[in-house]
Amino acid sequence: MAEEKGDAEDQKSTADDKKNAHETETNSSQSSPRGRRSSVSGKAKPGLCRVRLLDGTDYEIEIDRRSKGGELFDKICEYLNIMEKDYFGLTYRDHEDARNWINFDKRIGKQMKNLPWVFNFEVKFYPPDPAQLQEDITRYQLCLQIRNDILCGKLPCSFVTLALLGSYLVQSELGDYDPDEHGNNYLSEFRFAPNQTPELEEKVVELHKQHKGQTPAEAELHFLENAKKLAMYGVDLHQAKDSEGIDIMLGE
Repeated sequence: MAEEKGDAEDQKSTADDKKNAHETETNSSQSSPRGRRSSVSGKAKPGLCRVRLLDGTDYEIEIDRRSKGGELFDKICEYLNIMEKDYFGLTYRDHEDARNWINFDKRIGKQMKNLPWVFNFEVKFYPPDPAQLQEDITRYQLCLQIRNDILCGKLPCSFVTLALLGSYLVQSELGDYDPDEHGNNYLSEFRFAPNQTPELEEKVVELHKQHKGQTPAEAELHFLENAKKLAMYGVDLHQAKDSEGIDIMLGE
């Protein structure tokens, strides 16, 4: 009887030891830093960004919602092979439809709320002397920005200037004039002026013929050398109100 009682006590002791060991292991996993991290860790869901580029195309990319504006900007510049980043930036529209430059040092989610995040890639600083730019791709992007400025009326030009700038754009995009390839109406779908007329297109054709032999990079440099002379070149306009509450545009 004493042996049977001893065996029973030994079995109970073994069961208690296993139970205590299991409870200790469970409590340890629940209280360990690794256990806490696993329950809340993991990357935030990516946010969709849609960026309108200067050539009119859209570039879409998913990015961590905690990312800063500069991280998205770097990805866009990498996609466009842009090295001279300081001239460019990203703009967005706030809830009042006001245009703002994204802050590279702040999280995108702190500056914009609703997804998808929609941006415009734009020139922020216009170089006074475009010839000093080091990269052809930078000059090309600047040409696209100036063309957009002209088309939206931000950069007013005379008829003569519109024709000259248009002819350099055509040379850059299409190369030398070829009557067999281009025909009479080859500019009908090419936009280089806000109010494009047949008379303007005829003048552009006339000047385009004179640019024979110019490479795209050379034509773009000529375009920029003429555009920089315009009074409103590089002026960023903002909506404001005067002392009487009348809407005006301020430039900087």
